Amino acid sequence: MATTISVNKQTIEQFLLNARRKPFVIPEYQRPYSWTNEQIDTLFRDIWEFTSNDGGTENDGTYFLGSIVSYENEDGEQEIIDGQQRITSLFLLLRAIYTKLTVTDEKSPEAINFISKIEPLIWRTNKLTGKVDYASILLTSKVISDSENEILKNILETGNVKEKAQDSYSKNYKQLLELLEEKSKENALMIYQFIYALLNQVIILPITADTQDTALTIFSTLNDRGLPLSDADIFKAKIYNNLNKEEKEKFIEEWKELEEDSLRISESIQQLFYYHMFYQRALENDKVTTTPGLRKYYSANKFERILKPNILSNLRQILNLWEVISNKNVIEDEEWSKNIEILKILDILTSYPNEFWKYPVIIYYLRYKDNKDFEERFLAFLRKLYTELLKKYIEIPTITAVKTNILKLNVEIINTDKPTFDFKSLSEDDIREKIKTPHRNVVRMLLKTLAYELQDELLPEKWEIEHILPVKWENSYDLRENEEVAREKIEHLGNKTPFEKKLNIIATNNYFAKKRDYYVKSNIQMTKEIGNLKMDRWGLDQIVERDVRMTDKIIEILKSWGRDYE
Repeated sequence: MATTISVNKQTIEQFLLNARRKPFVIPEYQRPYSWTNEQIDTLFRDIWEFTSNDGGTENDGTYFLGSIVSYENEDGEQEIIDGQQRITSLFLLLRAIYTKLTVTDEKSPEAINFISKIEPLIWRTNKLTGKVDYASILLTSKVISDSENEILKNILETGNVKEKAQDSYSKNYKQLLELLEEKSKENALMIYQFIYALLNQVIILPITADTQDTALTIFSTLNDRGLPLSDADIFKAKIYNNLNKEEKEKFIEEWKELEEDSLRISESIQQLFYYHMFYQRALENDKVTTTPGLRKYYSANKFERILKPNILSNLRQILNLWEVISNKNVIEDEEWSKNIEILKILDILTSYPNEFWKYPVIIYYLRYKDNKDFEERFLAFLRKLYTELLKKYIEIPTITAVKTNILKLNVEIINTDKPTFDFKSLSEDDIREKIKTPHRNVVRMLLKTLAYELQDELLPEKWEIEHILPVKWENSYDLRENEEVAREKIEHLGNKTPFEKKLNIIATNNYFAKKRDYYVKSNIQMTKEIGNLKMDRWGLDQIVERDVRMTDKIIEILKSWGRDYE
């Protein structure tokens, strides 16, 4: 379906009169009103200066205030996507002017005229009698803050504020009243010129889209003043709006904690929703390889998936799992999170070259974490997942090679805690040969796998891949073969070991005899053992010999974990 966008330059009066048929609404997912006194002062004085210099008569220039991006929602309202700060400030300014014009009993013809002009811009008026319904305001804020929404409604309805109020609506409205009073004392008649200019010469560029998605896309393109709305902002609002008052308070508290905890481990709520989408897709038996857009997926059927009662709980559980993986935190009452073998295999998986390993892990955890034998089965599942992913990547080092298999596995996990892995891969001999010179993206996985066979502590957070025979070798090395062969052997798995970053920097490209002293200081057992070798030279023969031992060990581990799972 073609996208429809309407753009039509209008005066403030023309623009706001549209609200008689389609009132303005600031949706729940928008951020709270946040204009400061400084911004209000700038707005007022800019328009006042324009009036003094250029405005106030029919034939003079215009003052451009900016664009307003909106779309007509299913309730027939103009839902403001971009421009809520300006449109709210305009309503406050018009209410302040109205209050100023109506405080005296004796009103000038100018005051009477502008009172009648402003009333239909703020409130509904009866089209036959012209009677104003002050309780029916043409701007409604649904931003997640019930108390402040009521403050705005009260200001626009009554023109009154609490004396010590500290919210942005009250402070800005009071400032506008003070500015009007100040200018009235300076030049009383100029106030009317100011009002005329505001209504007839201040220009807005309304951009009206046919859908919310189109409006949000336009906003993201135009807006360079702050962060565009995320999908998570919209999801938050949709959930919040579906709760009762008591549930809303609890939800806001839980959401805030979830947001803060996510940032602490360099994740985001939006990413949690993305992970959860794969769980939900598995529940729905969805194996389609095309990944849907997050907002499009969750907005289907009037946000039905977002409004499920356990959505926030699932997000929290996903985050708990990720805290174990990223920060090695222990989850209360979940013994598996202390299991060093599980922690080791999860650490190995974090070095997988793409994110597709995450989805089956999350689904398995959400589905079976409360089962009595979860710890034992989870370990077996993780090891089996690793073996299949590794073999597949060694064969075809691309994302697409594994995507179909993973989506099938996700659905299979929903049906059984011992899913079948439909990953066809190379023969053992082919795997053995490819492991010697593995794709650079799996070297860290292989080194972790071998290192964890020798120790029960997790590897340090910062380690690098050390070339035992340096990439830049010294001329005194007897390479025994030509340079081309040497360069090829140096990149073999047999010439590599994990090494703490600080020690690696110190060791640099020294001779093996010199580097051994630093290897011995390593807390990584695999590297320490190399330092304890009773030899002063490391050459191509040693690389070839270690190649065989390391590939044999990897094959042995893969076979063992496969048997354990079966």
